[in-house]
Amino acid sequence: MKTGLLIIAAAASMALASCSNDEPVATETGRAIDFRPALGARSRATETTNANLTAINVTAFIGDGVLFKQTEFTKGSDGYFVSSPEYYWPGDDSEVDFYAYSPSAPGGQFTFTSASKTLSDFAPAATMDQQVDFITSVASGKKSANEAAGVELTFNHQLSQIEVRAKTDNTAYTYKISGVRIGKPVASGSYDFDTNAWTLGSDKAIYTEEYDTPRTLTSTLSTMMGDEGNAMLLPQQLTAWAPTTDGANSAQGAYLSVKLEIESAETGVQVYPFPSNANCQWASIPIDDNWEAGKKYIYNLDFTHGAGYVDPNDPIPGTPVLGGPIKFTVSVVDWDDVTKDEPMTTVE
Repeated sequence: MKTGLLIIAAAASMALASCSNDEPVATETGRAIDFRPALGARSRATETTNANLTAINVTAFIGDGVLFKQTEFTKGSDGYFVSSPEYYWPGDDSEVDFYAYSPSAPGGQFTFTSASKTLSDFAPAATMDQQVDFITSVASGKKSANEAAGVELTFNHQLSQIEVRAKTDNTAYTYKISGVRIGKPVASGSYDFDTNAWTLGSDKAIYTEEYDTPRTLTSTLSTMMGDEGNAMLLPQQLTAWAPTTDGANSAQGAYLSVKLEIESAETGVQVYPFPSNANCQWASIPIDDNWEAGKKYIYNLDFTHGAGYVDPNDPIPGTPVLGGPIKFTVSVVDWDDVTKDEPMTTVE
């Protein structure tokens, strides 16, 4: 039985600027330090873009010394991002190293010292509508090169974006979906600005989004995410759930689920949730992909030939939602001959 097709679309990866270790020097009054941010790949439906990015947080180092820390720079009418009060370029043309991010409070704890530039204990929000697009940029600049033009900051998305779409060509049933669940990816990690890498924790989580008006599947792929957009989760290598051998998912394997109703298109009779056990609501498939930062993964679920397995958290987990196609073996019993002799005489 097929449980759904899977297609993954990926956006571009990221680049990291190098840092210098010049000694700190005094600043002079000239043009203030300002930035010209640009973004790489797209993010979620409520995505961070060049158009709607209005504030960034920046920490600046001159060698091992901190010029300013986690200072907000906001977008002016000229398109440049400036701070209040303003900071100025060192007059001796010393190079300044910049570590920038947005939003200002993505969760977790920031550390900016000469030895460590990290976001530790970051965890995506439990519900998808509260998750944020965490973007970062690292760059260097100096007065002679950047006083007039500003420092160009190229921001890159440091999380993986997940979208679930669905369709069906099976007209025998009506399929309705009213929620999406992403089960058991790693739930927390720490990001290092210098290495541009995540260190993951060990705890895993389930991320769910539900909506009141079910979406009826057609032969055209359409998103199953809520109005708030797609999920934003930690980059990682997933280990798949094994529905046939570990239905209850004691190994905490990864899976996708949709909150599903199936009815007979002809009569409207309920097929799933099972009429004998209405507590089963979610239909799942295992996933084992390698989510990378800055990439969007689109899972296209095709219900034409199946509907996956009962979710690990529902009764009778790992049970196929639909079995194989209903089919018959047919034989026709031979006629039995009964002979009746009737005389054609008339009765007087």
